[in-house]
Amino acid sequence: MRDPYEVLGVAPTATDDEVKTAYRNLARKYHPDNYTDNPLSDLAQEKMQEINEAYDTIVRLRKQSGGAQNPTGYRNPTGGPSKYADIRRMIEQNRIMDAEMLLDGVPSHARDAEWFFLKGSVLYKKGWLEESFQNFGTACRMDPNNFEYRQAYNRVAASRQTGGYRTAGQNTQECNSCDMCQTLICADCCCECMGGDLIACC
Repeated sequence: MRDPYEVLGVAPTATDDEVKTAYRNLARKYHPDNYTDNPLSDLAQEKMQEINEAYDTIVRLRKQSGGAQNPTGYRNPTGGPSKYADIRRMIEQNRIMDAEMLLDGVPSHARDAEWFFLKGSVLYKKGWLEESFQNFGTACRMDPNNFEYRQAYNRVAASRQTGGYRTAGQNTQECNSCDMCQTLICADCCCECMGGDLIACC
C-alpha cells in the first residue's frame, strides 16, 4: 500500500481537519457516481477505494497514538509528546547547528529510530544527502511502520537517483567543470576588450 499521506496529498504533520478536508475533496472528485456510463468508471472506483483505505489508515494510526500532536506538529507513534520535541522545533526554525549539537549529545546506546530520523533531517538540511539517506534508512529499519520516516527515506532516495548529491566530506564551495568554463570564457571576453585573446578559437 502507498503512503496514505501521499495518497491524500497531505504531509504527516497535517492536522486532523486538514486530513479530513483533503479526503472530502478527493472523494467528491473520484466518487463513482460522477463516472456513471463513463469508460473511466473502473479507474474511479479503484481510486476511491485507495482514498478510503488511506483515510481509514491515518485515522486508525492517529487513534493508536492518542490522536495528540506535540507543539511542533509531529506525531509521536508511541503516544504522548516526543522526547525530541525541542530538537524538532529547532529543525523547523532552521537552527540546524543547535539541533545537531543536542542530537550528538545523546549517547549511542540511547539512539532510537526517531533519533536517526532527526539526524537524517539535519543532514538533509545541510545538503549531505548520502549521510541523510543512511540515517533515514536506519530509522526505517528500526521502525518500519512509521510513514514519516519512510516518506523522508523515499524523498532522499529519489534525489540520489538523479546523481550529484554531496557528502559530508565535500566542500560546499568547490567549483565544477561548468564553473571553470564560464570563468575562462569571461576572462577571454575581458582580454578581447583590451586587445588581447586568451582563447584563440573564441
